[in-house]
Amino acid sequence: MVEQRILGLDYGDKTVGVAVSDILGITAQSLETIRRDGAEVFKPVMKRLKEIIEQCNVTEIVLGYPKNMNNTVGERCIKTEDFKVRLEKATKLPVVLWDERLSTMAVTRAMIQADMRRDKRKAVVDQQAAAFILQGYLDSKRMKCEE
Repeated sequence: MVEQRILGLDYGDKTVGVAVSDILGITAQSLETIRRDGAEVFKPVMKRLKEIIEQCNVTEIVLGYPKNMNNTVGERCIKTEDFKVRLEKATKLPVVLWDERLSTMAVTRAMIQADMRRDKRKAVVDQQAAAFILQGYLDSKRMKCEE
């Protein structure tokens, strides 16, 4: 049996947080943060994501969708939708948009409670947010299977 995984992404203006599921699709682990050199720079990001997809045998991508607190779609959502289209075209994989409201805030709060230094938090917050997003998606899939 081929091991298959799901990739979770937290897409931002300067970075893309990356997480991956275990082979059973139960847990999400943070993987890395890909730095972006400008808002319109996609080529190096796509190159690295393709490498990760191949190494981890990814079959699906979950992309954080930053809706406003009142459930409206703003500028960040439009940029994320554009990235989704580019991602699907580059990887030929299905990309699911997943509501990520408060994910970065929740992860930051947890790291503060764990007494993590600010410089250390800054280095990992995006990949931890990606894991948080992916874990929400995995939990949702599992709950649907149990119904």
